[in-house]
Amino acid sequence: MWPGDPSLTPGGSIAKGTAGLMALAPLDHDALRAALEAAGLRCTPQRLAVYDQLSRELRHPTAEDVFHAVRLTIPKISLATVYKALEALVEIGAATKLTAADGTGSARYDARNEEHYHFRCLRTDSVYDLPTRFDPALVSKLDPHLEEDLERQGFRVTGYRLELVGYRDQASLAAQPRHQAEAPSGPAIRPSLSDANENQG
Repeated sequence: MWPGDPSLTPGGSIAKGTAGLMALAPLDHDALRAALEAAGLRCTPQRLAVYDQLSRELRHPTAEDVFHAVRLTIPKISLATVYKALEALVEIGAATKLTAADGTGSARYDARNEEHYHFRCLRTDSVYDLPTRFDPALVSKLDPHLEEDLERQGFRVTGYRLELVGYRDQASLAAQPRHQAEAPSGPAIRPSLSDANENQG
């Protein structure tokens, strides 16, 4: 959320804005149910399982990654159901859909809703969280007149996304944890699920 955004609530973990509900921490099932129902969507066991899997990940998995993980607990879930669940979570603001700027590669999903930066490996299309603290004033620091110039042209800046792009050293992949419980202390680039597959190919 952008500073000054009226959807930002001072003490709450959920803020209602034009894009839906944004969770600053993972939602419990009651809060997720309320958010889905407020948007006119059903709260199903499949949607809960998809959200639970997504919120456990340190990575930004593809729908296929989530599908394979959720199938361990709901064997009959379909890939189409996972896609629909992810889109419902994006619609209510409980997840974010990350796509490459050039539109290539699979979309990835992120349940971490506080503002943060990413690094995308151009070789593998993997997306990582960066440990750098989000700076809401970064745009004005880069160009103090940019927002005013855009406003004169009819644009209203409501936020920004920063994604660094480059190449990740393949040797560093083996040292990365797979889930939050295994996360090392201190800043680190957080990997996506597909990194494990990169070592097998």
